[in-house]
Amino acid sequence: MVIDLKNKTAWVGGATSGLGLAVAQQLAASGARVVAVSRNEEKLKNLTESLPTPCQQKHGYLQVDFGNFESFRNIVGSFFETNSVDIMVNNTSGPPAGTVSQKGEDDYQSAFNLLFQTVQYSTSKALPYMQKKQYGRIINLTSRTVKEPVENLALSNVIRAAVTTWGKTLASEVAKDNITVNNILTGNFDTERLRSLFQTTAQNQNIPVEAVYEQSKTAIPMKRLGDPGELANVVTFLASEQASYLTGTSIAVDGGLIRSL
Repeated sequence: MVIDLKNKTAWVGGATSGLGLAVAQQLAASGARVVAVSRNEEKLKNLTESLPTPCQQKHGYLQVDFGNFESFRNIVGSFFETNSVDIMVNNTSGPPAGTVSQKGEDDYQSAFNLLFQTVQYSTSKALPYMQKKQYGRIINLTSRTVKEPVENLALSNVIRAAVTTWGKTLASEVAKDNITVNNILTGNFDTERLRSLFQTTAQNQNIPVEAVYEQSKTAIPMKRLGDPGELANVVTFLASEQASYLTGTSIAVDGGLIRSL
């Protein structure tokens, strides 16, 4: 099977690092024109210059801070007044770690804006073009924690579950327009975000960070962390014509870590 995304434009959130970076690279390698979305303009420029161009496509970027929703709404709204995308990969950074008892009203509102409002708003702006064209792919990177909440990640557990159910609901509404909506429940991948969380865990438990890595690997049936490129391959398939009858799903890419059905 050869995946060809020539003449498709893909929006990739959080594209300058971690999972978003791997997704941007793989979509570009498959022929898509990538609109990389992140807050660091220097990294965005470097990324768009380095992405593959097998179809001589011209990549672009949008500098925006997902953590400032008012600014995000203004910038993204202006972007979609004159631009459109065929593929939307919703991916954001994670909120601060912590327990339920440690988080208050402002923390939950900030996490809601970061993880949910940005996804809902940007997708709502992309949908009219997709519906007019009768084609679209919406892929939400959420987390395995929506099925099995992880200790000390209260904000992420709660709000990513909302994104997942939103995606499932949207899938039913837009299926008639040949638009698919799928969620990816991400496991433990070797990214900056995971390394930061492991450092916090090591400090809280007063153990070496290497011990946290080993604990994590032991819990995964495959006995290793995932490579971001492995997740990017799944995203690229979901973005393709070959995935045209696959919608409303929540696919775990986690090395078998989720134990529930």
